[in-house]
Order: sequence, then C-alpha cells, then structure tokens
Amino acid sequence: MGKRFDLREQVGVVIVGAGPAGLVLGNLLLERGIDCVILERRGREAVEGRARAGFLAAHSVRVLTEHGLGTGVRERGKPHSTCLFRSDQGEFTLDYGRLGRREVHTVHPQQELVRDLVAEYLRRGGELRFGARAEEILADGRVRVRGGEEVRGRYIAGCDGRHGAARAAQAARGVRTAHRDHRVSWLAVLVAAPPSLSAVGYALHRRGFAGHMARTDTVTRYYLQCPPGTDPADWSEERIWAELATRMRTGEFGPLRQGAVLEKTVVDLRSDVLESPGADRLWLAGDAAGLISPSAAKGANLAVLQAELLARALESALSHGDEKGLDQYAADCLPRVWRAHEFSHWMSGLLHGPAGDDAEARYGRALQYARLESLRTSRAHQDFFAENYTGI
Repeated sequence: MGKRFDLREQVGVVIVGAGPAGLVLGNLLLERGIDCVILERRGREAVEGRARAGFLAAHSVRVLTEHGLGTGVRERGKPHSTCLFRSDQGEFTLDYGRLGRREVHTVHPQQELVRDLVAEYLRRGGELRFGARAEEILADGRVRVRGGEEVRGRYIAGCDGRHGAARAAQAARGVRTAHRDHRVSWLAVLVAAPPSLSAVGYALHRRGFAGHMARTDTVTRYYLQCPPGTDPADWSEERIWAELATRMRTGEFGPLRQGAVLEKTVVDLRSDVLESPGADRLWLAGDAAGLISPSAAKGANLAVLQAELLARALESALSHGDEKGLDQYAADCLPRVWRAHEFSHWMSGLLHGPAGDDAEARYGRALQYARLESLRTSRAHQDFFAENYTGI
C-alpha cells in the first residue's frame, strides 16, 4: 500500500514489523527523506484493531508532536496524573503529576495511535506491505518473505517482536539475552463500560492483584492476577465482576460500572533484554530488542524512544556515511532500557504478594505492605515513584 518500490532494487531501510516502533521509525525516516519499506505479517485490520497499552509518557507525546504524528493524541488523548492504591489498610491517591519532574501521562489507546501512524505513513508516500511475513534476515541485508520474495535494504530495522525474524537473526549471531520470568500472570479484560475511578487503580489483595485502567469514555481495561496457565474461557463475566468486586473492595469503596466483556486474554509477565540491539546492517527496536513486563506501562514508550534514536542514527549513516551513530544507539538505549526494567520490576514487587499462609509468604506480604506504606508516607519515595513512573 502507498508507494510501490521495485523490491528487486535496494531500498534505504527495510522495517520488519508495523507496531509502534516500526511505524514511528518509518514516519521519521520518511520525514528525513530516507526511502523505506515496512513488512508486516498480519493484515491491516488485525494491526489496527489490536487493543494494547494506553498510557503515553510525556517524552513519547513530545516525539509524536514534534514530527507531525500527534494529531490524534492531541485531539483524543486525555492527560492523567493520579494513581489510587487500595489494600486492607485502606485507600490513598498519589498525584504524581505534582511530584518528581511534574510530568503526566496521556491516555490514548494504542490501537488508535497505530491507526494514526499507519495513515500518516501512507500519506507521506511510504510503502507498507501487510501479510508479508519475514522468514529470515540475512547478513547481506536481504529479508526473505514467506512466498519466496526477497527484499533488500542497506539497513534492516527489526521491529517484529520477541518471536520475530530479527530476534532470531541476532540469536544466530550469538547475541545473548538476559531473561526473567516473573511467575505472575494477569487476566486482561476489556469491558464496554465507562471508567469507575478517576485514577489508575491498583488493588492489593490476598487473592491477588487487581487493576483498573481507563481507555476511553466508554471502554475500561481491568486486570486480575491469575495462576500461570489459566484458560480465559474459565472466566465467565459473572466470575470476572465478582472477583473484581472482591479485590477492589467495592463493599467499602463503592461499586464498579459494569458492562459487557469485549475481550479477555491471559498475559504472562516476562521480561528480557538483548545484550546488544544490533550490529552491521541489522538494528532492533521495540519488543524485538527487549520485552518489558506491563507492570509500569513502559513497553510502547520504550518503543517510541528507540525509534527516535534509531531514526537519527540511520539518517546519519545513509545521508552522511557516518555509522558512529549506530554504535551510539546501543550506548544511548541500554541504560534507559535497564532503568525502565528496574522500575517495572520494583512495581511488580509492589503489586504482587506471595500466595499461601506459611512463614515465607507472610514475610513477603509484610514487605509488600511496607513498600506501600513507604509510598504513602515518604515524600522522597513519592518523588522517586513519579520520576520513574512517567519517565524513560
């Protein structure tokens, strides 16, 4: 779709994957006059309809706005600056927009952002091939697509997730991955109901974590901690609402606005980081370069950051013959990625206490509540939280 290249000819950058990382990167490259092609294994409807994250950090909004990609965020996004925590010790609200760097999030569903990015990329004359699954990425800059086609680029940008061809190519080169399985799963539920809270809601309970995240005026995302291996089909609407009521303590704090369940999936909280996001012709961004657990809403924001840095480096290489920026890309990215992972890991420890009633479980839950009490009472702790919660 969009401009059609003769893919027997070499293009500047072949981008594999049309998620936030690939689409932001493609738009930034076109803005710089660099020809590129995006290959996406799924169809357009699936790409634009997949409900994912919804919180954009101030840095992400700045990148989108500065490069003409922020119209939808500006028109439909809503600023958000408060977290609400519930436990058997009560409830408190943290206005993180008045703390730390005094930055806020913008609530804007990822599927709407993706639709905007696709439309703008095509408007700018970019080529985006849906249904083009990259099977293999070769060291000489060729991408083999299912069906026999080959696409050649001076550089390849791997933005196709942790199970994609770019990650596989890096593994084949011997690039190692640091990995953690948090041994926690969430039932992620999207419901046709207005938000029940004015804040992001985090509920700590002996039965497990529950979360409330606004998406639009008519749609809300909820999370319920569940055992790994849970089948979403085992959770009826009645069971979902009953469990949310218990964990979010609606008897004490008021009822939730209910509606039909639009979607329910199980998310296993896992994290990994490649020791290097690329070399030579192949450079990775987004989940391909590292997967972060959703505990602190960092995934899409890291993708935008990496796309911005990689676009700058590729422009320097292609327009000026200077590849030093590509080497600097890794040096710029990895410290920020690890800081985001550290905070996400801390957040996971705050939200998820151990099950059971043995001495070790009681000790773990006591530490969990000590973290929560420190966040409630310590201004220094609140400033730390605010800076890391909103920042990359």
